[in-house]
Amino acid sequence: MKRRGKRRLVPAIGLAALAVAAPASAGVRIAGVDTSGYPEVRVTVVAPGTTAEPQLRENGLPATDLQTANLARSKSLVLAVDRSQSMTGRSLRDATDAARAFVAAKAASDRIEVIAFGRDAIGLTKFSSSSVDADAALSGLTADSRSGTALYDAVVRAATALRREDLPSRVIVLVTDGRDVSSRATLDRAVAAAQHARAAVYAIGIAGHDFTPAPLRELAARTGGAYLQAASSADLRALYDSLGARLAHTWQLEYLTAARPGEDVHLTTVVGGARASRAVTLDAPGRAAPAAQAPAVLPRHVWSSRLGPGVLALAVGFLVLLAAAFANSARSGSWLNARLAPHLGPTQRRAGAKRRREGRTLRQKVVAATEQSFANVKQFRSLQRLLTRADLPLLAAELLYACVGCGFAVGLVLAVAGLSPLLTLVVMIAAAAGPVAWVAYRARNRMKAFDNQLPDLLITIAASLKAGHSFRHAIQSVVDEGAEPAAKEFRRVLTETRLGRPMDDALAEMGERVGSKNLTFVLNSVTIQRQIGGSLAGLFDMVGETVRQRQQFARKIRSLTAMGRMSAYVLVGLPFVVALLIDLVSPAYMWPLWHTSTGHLLMGTSLAMISFGSLILKKIVSFKG
Repeated sequence: MKRRGKRRLVPAIGLAALAVAAPASAGVRIAGVDTSGYPEVRVTVVAPGTTAEPQLRENGLPATDLQTANLARSKSLVLAVDRSQSMTGRSLRDATDAARAFVAAKAASDRIEVIAFGRDAIGLTKFSSSSVDADAALSGLTADSRSGTALYDAVVRAATALRREDLPSRVIVLVTDGRDVSSRATLDRAVAAAQHARAAVYAIGIAGHDFTPAPLRELAARTGGAYLQAASSADLRALYDSLGARLAHTWQLEYLTAARPGEDVHLTTVVGGARASRAVTLDAPGRAAPAAQAPAVLPRHVWSSRLGPGVLALAVGFLVLLAAAFANSARSGSWLNARLAPHLGPTQRRAGAKRRREGRTLRQKVVAATEQSFANVKQFRSLQRLLTRADLPLLAAELLYACVGCGFAVGLVLAVAGLSPLLTLVVMIAAAAGPVAWVAYRARNRMKAFDNQLPDLLITIAASLKAGHSFRHAIQSVVDEGAEPAAKEFRRVLTETRLGRPMDDALAEMGERVGSKNLTFVLNSVTIQRQIGGSLAGLFDMVGETVRQRQQFARKIRSLTAMGRMSAYVLVGLPFVVALLIDLVSPAYMWPLWHTSTGHLLMGTSLAMISFGSLILKKIVSFKG
């Protein structure tokens, strides 16, 4: 095979069907021409009786950058076998025996995958150059217990698998005795999938009372393959041999045409002294002439690989960020203007400051309008309280816009990557909830840090009161000697009292702001004691010791329930980890779970049971003191 760079050869899209095994006397013929990839033209040549490599000429001149590939060499092949109820008994045995002989006779470089289809299409093996897995899968194949023939679904599944293959030639061999009755896909969708995968479909039909050859003929014709028909299942072995001989004499040629769209070209192929000709019209609607078309930056197989969509998404994201940076630079002025502005007089400085103020004013107006619109919404107020508890200088509206931006950005990347709409929606929701989850995490950590400092703070206040200082001076000592976040919270209390707010109200708001149950317990005790009188120093000593004991008791409970929590984590996470590992090791084994209605029902039931069980385990290991 000739190669140009690293570009792969693929079977032609939409080529005419090849006729049933032509004898050697029929000579060389051009079976089909595909111009949909203009300026690349793909030609299928059948050369019975010879294995010589064909040559191609366009309008009498040698084809430019000609690449040739023989379908009998180094191909990826999907063998799809009908196992519907109509194949029960001898038909299925003959079909599997003939298929096993065909697999055993394949070229060592061929990669093969086996699919069985009845009510649903199921992959039995993955692509492998060894025939061991395919032979084992075929030997154990049994008829489906449910009625139905998912013929078109099998073609779609085979084409999807072939798209991930790197070999230049791709073939789907389809064996059936009936017609499609249970596919979710249509004939047009099956043809489109095969064409997109650059795969040629060779359909083998077994004649019977319910057999309809017309769809198989159309499927083979529109994908560049051939249709073969057996009078009975006993003839399958001979048809497989005929198919192997046909592939040995079928060539896929690809070249760059020098003609313009709409022009007629005359193609001539020469194989071993024999020649064949065909006139075609280059039909490339909406495409520019070759002179105006730029060459591809990267080979086509780079974009069709698994990493292609991800690379494209990253490139688009980078360009969007770059455009945003340029827009920001344009608004704020260039670096040189910024350095010269202080020396150009007050007019220039005022103009730059005015633009910055206008930008800030617009953002502030949008945020203020959002705050005003959602001011009475309970969830919005909870979001603002969470921000305050996390000590973040943000408004709830700003956090809301951050959530929307994260969800939109992730959704854009996933959409470019080609993920399903449902999965994209789920990931977008998770991404939008990410900023809120991060704020909640910061708030929990800050509250835990305050709880850990609380016993020492109470002892410090008690010592200050015993020394004869007032309650306000005792809090000031906490501010001066304490650490964050306690010092900052008590500093805010003192600031509010200096502005005229009662001490009890300031302390109560601090308790609501921090969200610590221990602090609420302490503040309630202090408020009662200040109202009824008594020794505050003794009260702080007693409350401090009580808080310390509560914390020690909570830590002891947490250590005793650590094994239960770990068991809960393992039991909840184990099904997901096992499913992921099995899907990576054997995707065909998990395919019914992901792509059938029964599998979806099982997944939904499992998720509901896991959720219910996790709630029970959480109740068992949780303690509220």
